[in-house]
Amino acid sequence: MRQRIDITEAEADTKIRGKYLRALENEEWALLPGPTFVKSFLRTYADYLGLDGRSLVEEFKLKYERPEMQAIAPPRPREQGRRQRPSRRGPPGDSRLWIALALVAVVLIGLFALGRGDNNKNAGSSAGTTTTTRPKTTTTTSSGNGSKSSKKPAIATVKLVATGQLYVCLRDAAGRRLLDGVILQPGAATKTFRSSKFRLSLGNNEVRLFVNGARRAVPAAKTGIGYAVGPSSFTRLTGSQRPSCT
Repeated sequence: MRQRIDITEAEADTKIRGKYLRALENEEWALLPGPTFVKSFLRTYADYLGLDGRSLVEEFKLKYERPEMQAIAPPRPREQGRRQRPSRRGPPGDSRLWIALALVAVVLIGLFALGRGDNNKNAGSSAGTTTTTRPKTTTTTSSGNGSKSSKKPAIATVKLVATGQLYVCLRDAAGRRLLDGVILQPGAATKTFRSSKFRLSLGNNEVRLFVNGARRAVPAAKTGIGYAVGPSSFTRLTGSQRPSCT
């Protein structure tokens, strides 16, 4: 509410349905799919609003996740007890029957050992193979269960909330003018822009600037100020380096 962000705008930017965002704000956990989704939604929504997502997730774990885990744990000893009861009852004492059962057990143990040895060989050979992708990307490794992991391209985000009359020129990685020299009035907020990098020019420091989910301080400058923004970088630009939308 302080940032004047409508729930529909937050839904579009975070890709989280509006009813789930309302459930997070009201702590109505029963309306959410499950603990895993709750933690993911909390972290994403908090980063979008410029809050500390990690502390919110930890608070949720302490208050709501531990009792569920304790409620699920006890059934194991009961299952083991049920399995042990039949083993105490032995079949009628017939020497030939005992011999036949022993032979069957030996055959089954041998087949199990052979199958396990083949699985270990396959797991060892697959765990040792690695494939390298294009330059400047991470390598993908296939483990014994056949799963693969890859790193998605890094994306930077920029959002502005004017605290006074503010001139803004914002360009993305392709040079497109996302904010073409607009004048934001006090209290006006932009949407969250996403690109691999940005070049930003501001007329003054009357702004709350959020870069990659975190608020950045903007010092006072008589002739304006500019920044280059990347997924993990935030660099001030000189006068000739700042983008121009004139």
